[in-house]
Order: sequence, then C-alpha cells, then structure tokens
Amino acid sequence: MIYIGNHVSLKDGYFAMGKQEKKLGGDTFAFFTRNPRGGNAKERPEEDFENLRDFLTKEKFGTLVAHAPYTMNLAGKKDEVREFGQRVFKEDLQRMELLPGNYFNFHPGSHTGLGKETGTRHIQDALNNTLFPEQETTVLLETMAGKGAEIGSTFEELARIIEGVRLKEKVGVCFDTCHVWDAGYDIKGHLDEVLDEFDKAIGIERLLAVHLNDSKNPCGSRKDRHEKIGLGMIGDEALERVVTHPLLQGRPFILETPNDDEGYRREIEKIRNWIQ
Repeated sequence: MIYIGNHVSLKDGYFAMGKQEKKLGGDTFAFFTRNPRGGNAKERPEEDFENLRDFLTKEKFGTLVAHAPYTMNLAGKKDEVREFGQRVFKEDLQRMELLPGNYFNFHPGSHTGLGKETGTRHIQDALNNTLFPEQETTVLLETMAGKGAEIGSTFEELARIIEGVRLKEKVGVCFDTCHVWDAGYDIKGHLDEVLDEFDKAIGIERLLAVHLNDSKNPCGSRKDRHEKIGLGMIGDEALERVVTHPLLQGRPFILETPNDDEGYRREIEKIRNWIQ
C-alpha cells in the first residue's frame, strides 16, 4: 500500500489544500511552503492548520511532503544567497511544526562554482544550524538530475551530506523517478539494482517519499524534464514496478507531472488501479 497525491496550491490556505486533494482522489499531497520563486511566506491563522490536521486524521491521509522554494540554495557561492536560503529554511521548518509529523523536502543546492566539496559543507552547516532535537518534521534531501552544478545527483553525494549532519535522525531522502533516471540510474531495466545501490550508499530506511514522474529524456541525459505518467521514456510498466515494489510500500508518492487538476485525477486513478 502506498499513499498517492500531487502538488496542490496553498493560495486558499492549508485546509483548502486537503479538501482539494480529496476531490482529486488522493490521500497525500505536496505544496510549496511559499512562492516557489521565493519571497515572504503569507501568514495563516492557526485555525487553518488545526482544521487541516483534523481533516488529515479523519480522512486517513498519509504523510504530507512540503517543498521548499527553488530559490533556497544552501550551497551557493554568494553569501547573500546562502543567508536567504538559511532564513527561508528556518522559517519554513518552524511553520511545518504546526503540521507535526510531516516532511519538508528541498533541493540540496547548486555549488555555482565553489565545487561539490565546499557546497556540501555549506549544506551540512545549514542543516546543523537549523535542525533541533524537539522537531517533529523530517527534512528530505531530494535526488537530483545532475544539471549544471547541482549537488545530489548520485546517492553517494547525498550520503556525504548526511554524514556531516549531527541530527541524522531528522533527515531522509525523497526519491524522484525522473531525476534519478535523468541522472543515469536505470530504474526501467534495473530497479532492484538501483534500490540496492541506494541501500548500500544511504540506507533504504531513509527513502521516505517518492516523486513519481515520467521523463521526457533518455536515461543519463541530466536534463530534468518531467513528463506525464506513461508518456515519457520511463513508461507505465517501469513506473508501475516502482509503485508496487515491496521496499517502497507505506510511502507518500507525489505526482509532479505537467498536468491540470483533471490530469492529476486521471493519474491518481491509474495508479490506484495498479495497486489494487
């Protein structure tokens, strides 16, 4: 059994997101903690969080997978970029504590010329300056496609980040099917081997969520262009094996495909047919 959902807009508040996902047939969802291009987060009344918490319990939703804005680059070369990222990280993690027990997913970052070793150290510093023992939110490092100066396109790179984090129990990984495929991991022909490689490098117990996306590109293209389920280079058969794989059960699966609401509704229905 898995939980399945998609990205939902926060514009009408937290409770509204839960009701919208229910209409689409999902039982988990993702949302950007603020505008994905940055800026300040809009304050919401505590009642909005309370209503969503009650709704999630009543409707038996799985863990939510919030997403940090794309502009949050903890590995960047410029001090002001890293400082902005650190501020956003702290603010949004604190806000996630109003929805305890869920996930806060982020792109590890781009070193923008500093080199992966220095960029990795900056990410570790940001995590060590932000995570605290009492938090109930788990932060997730997302697997990346390997565009440009991205960090996190190999399992070993993610493992190195985690190695330098003091509160390792607060850190997991979000496995993006498009990203790992574009990074060169053949989940179409060798899914078991890829998951075994993940387990050896990081530990399968840290794979806590999945971004379920097809890809417009061949394996190893390092381009990161998502496609609708079954219409890309990965295809229905391979993605069905991901969804039904014994090692991935119980996780939230989030669709990030280029869709409108009706498209997400159809994809959720398709995936539910796979797991029946």
